[in-house]
This record gives sequence, structure tokens and C-alpha cells, in this order.
Amino acid sequence: MEALETFIVESTVPEEGDAYKSIVADIITELVLGGAIGRIKVLVRPEESLYLMAIILRGGQPTVKLSDIASVEIGDLTKKEVRISITEEKYLPELLELLWARYGRAKVFQPERRTLVMNAEDTSAEIDFLKDMVVADPKRTLQSRLVEMAIRATPEGFRVRYHSMDPHKFVFVASEDIIKPEWIQEANEMTTELMEEK
Repeated sequence: MEALETFIVESTVPEEGDAYKSIVADIITELVLGGAIGRIKVLVRPEESLYLMAIILRGGQPTVKLSDIASVEIGDLTKKEVRISITEEKYLPELLELLWARYGRAKVFQPERRTLVMNAEDTSAEIDFLKDMVVADPKRTLQSRLVEMAIRATPEGFRVRYHSMDPHKFVFVASEDIIKPEWIQEANEMTTELMEEK
């Protein structure tokens, strides 16, 4: 796990603090979130059935367009083909899903491992469209991984949950009871404290 600038876990039951910290650290490692999280603070108050998590995120990653990971060009002119030659194979599953949704599974051909071919009436317009197509949005996947991390780290039975995220922070509140507005406010204040830390 990449070193976090701040990693605080507090519990009103002192002997549980280290256990919660270990659980959170393990989940951060499993979900490969160390590079995305700069500072984190978790507060657990079992007597109130309350679990708060505040995270300051490191700089975000830009979206990945098809032109970033592949060349898109005209294939066989007589067949009106568009040919995609992939340079970064790790995005292939996401790319295939997008192409199948646009053209249909039966109309996307893969003659070689890193080559995809489709037919299009207006090949030049299709090439322009495909070059700008977003293949991966790290912000979207980051949010789902942060929510998964928070849920996995939450004590058993804390099924009432709230979360919010912006480009710089993530806030999570969980309880067995209805979420009180002051708990959300407290979690937001925790992010402010983390941001102000030197």
C-alpha cells in the first residue's frame, strides 16, 4: 500500500481502534486505493451505532479516450471498414463492451488479439467519433471502489448509509439507525480538518 499522509482511526472503545485500522488498511490494499487516498480518518462510536469515514483524495486521473490507447483508421475501403489497433490492452474489455453496445456483438470482428474491425457507412465520421470515445473514466470507478471499501470496513449491521464525493474528498456515514444530519456535518468537518493538516 502506498504510504498515506494521514491515517487516523479512533474508537470510543480504545482496544477496537487498532483492529479497525488494520481492517481499513487491508481493504485499501486489496482494492488498490493507496494511490488515490491521501488522508483518511475513521471514527467509530459503537454506543451510538455510528461509523464515520472522511477521505482526502490525491490528484485525479483524466479520462481515457480511445485515441489514447489505440490508433483508429480506415481498413478495407471497399468493405467500408474501420480498423482499431490497440496499444494498451488493459482497456480491451471496456472497449469491447462499448463497441458491442454501439454496433452489436456480431458486427465487431477481432481478427487478431489487438485488432478490432467494424463496418460503417461514413468511415471518416465514425473514425472521428471513435477517437473521442471515452473508454475508461477513473473517477467513476474510483467512487465505486471507495464505496465498496467503506461498506466492507463498516461494522456488521450498520446498514443505513450515506456517502458523498467530489473531486477532492469522500465522506461516508453508517449506522444501525436513521442517519442524523449532525453526523453528516461531523464527517464533513473531519474532511475540513484533514485538508487543513500540514
